Amino acid sequence: MHHNLLLVLALLFSVFMMVMVARKMKIAYPIFLVIAGLAISLLPGIPEIELDPELVFLIFLPPLLYEAAWYTSWNDFWKWKRPISLLAFGLVFATSMIIAYLSQAMIPGFTLALGFLLGGIISPPDAVAATTVLKGLPVPKRIVSILEGESLVNDASSLIVFRFALAAILTGSFSMHEAVGQFFLVAGMGIVCGIVGGGIMYLIHRFLPTTSAIDAALTIMTPYILYLGAEQFHFSGVMAVVTGGLFISYRSHEIFKNGNTRLNMLGVWTTVIFVMNAMVFILIGLSLPSIIHGLEEASLIQGIKYGVIISIVAIVIRFLWIYPAAFVPRWLFKSVRKEQNPGWKGPLVIGWAGMRGVVSLATALSIPYLLPDGSPFPHRNLILLITFVVIFITLVVQGLSLPFLVKKLDMPAMDVVLPQEQQEAQIQIRLNRLALSHINNNYSEVLEKSNLLKNYRMQISLETENTENQLDLMECNNCTTQEIDNFETILKEIYDKQRVEIFQMRREKYYEDEEIRKAELQLDLNDLKINPDFHS
Repeated sequence: MHHNLLLVLALLFSVFMMVMVARKMKIAYPIFLVIAGLAISLLPGIPEIELDPELVFLIFLPPLLYEAAWYTSWNDFWKWKRPISLLAFGLVFATSMIIAYLSQAMIPGFTLALGFLLGGIISPPDAVAATTVLKGLPVPKRIVSILEGESLVNDASSLIVFRFALAAILTGSFSMHEAVGQFFLVAGMGIVCGIVGGGIMYLIHRFLPTTSAIDAALTIMTPYILYLGAEQFHFSGVMAVVTGGLFISYRSHEIFKNGNTRLNMLGVWTTVIFVMNAMVFILIGLSLPSIIHGLEEASLIQGIKYGVIISIVAIVIRFLWIYPAAFVPRWLFKSVRKEQNPGWKGPLVIGWAGMRGVVSLATALSIPYLLPDGSPFPHRNLILLITFVVIFITLVVQGLSLPFLVKKLDMPAMDVVLPQEQQEAQIQIRLNRLALSHINNNYSEVLEKSNLLKNYRMQISLETENTENQLDLMECNNCTTQEIDNFETILKEIYDKQRVEIFQMRREKYYEDEEIRKAELQLDLNDLKINPDFHS
């Protein structure tokens, strides 16, 4: 027991150290962790790590999907529903079909059902890998929204393809008519489960006397409840989690009404998701030796060759699908032509961002060892090896080259949106004006007698005036990126000095800790304004 705990702690510590190294080297940590995990696994004396697929699906998948859904804008998701649907459903099915026939023709003894099984495994790109690599790069918001939306839904469609192919292998029979009907039933009822489960959690959060700690704990439990609830009835747990996450996120302003709750949830979720992401990607690298150890039906070199060919074909299929999906609807429908032309650069980035990850490996590992008659499952270890090679090639090759590609393309803004600073200023002005209007309309008599309320109104008025002046400056002078960066650098220096001063106040023991913590929290909130990427 103590030995296992020590091993887990050592692994976690190693993961955190490697993430810091990756940040120092400016490499997206999923890529670095997979390479590091592979390198560590090859060292002598390192024990083989076998991932339990049930553990990956149950422990890791629900919260990772829920968090992704939480930070996905429903408005953006609905706005780009056409390209998202074409990628998450159309591309998954097309990839599965082509890989099925290719693998049947290329690999000796491979049946069409095994081909569809492999196609369902490697068809979904990984959400975490793409968003982590693209973070901080000058990519139009449209592209990020489409990739996030695709990664939310494609896991469900690929898992459904996988399950149907697996059922065909285990039972020896397959009906396309029944499969299509089952697909819509499983996916549709998964959505229903997500809405119902999300609605129940919404009512609990809103109408029961919860605390910030209880709210945070309930949000951690919610994805597991949604996933297990749907899977219990043999519906899509993935669709349930995604739907429930989108629903509760959209309604979050109604149920999490104070800053303490939101900040508490932010801290909890940031930590949980970071640990899970980091652990999953290094476990992918560490799992290779056990995969190779069980390889019997084909040589290692042969398996790698199959993996490389299938990786290249999967990448090519994605491009062959994306460009027609981007332009054909514009030719066919007048309503689509009203949208801004995506050009050739946007589809290129979306095509190259199709990196595979944890869902593919977990799905491959869930293949049973034995058939119902007791015989070994055909080509199981070969499928695992091919899956690992596809994950490794897409993560390393595409992941390392994607930032270079984005910088070389120098993409212009594809949609007309206000700069972030102007949006922040306009939001603050509207909120301040609402506060002033509420005071003037409802508390005019109290205002004459209350110095506190007078001072507050004056503070809000001055803040509004300053923000309006700042907005005018942005709109008139169109501040350069260099100016904004310099301004934010100065603010960070001020906040750092203020933190040092707060620490000095704590040492003086003149002020109460509670008041010092409030001042520190305000500094944190100010810091968020110039460091908005807080959920990564």
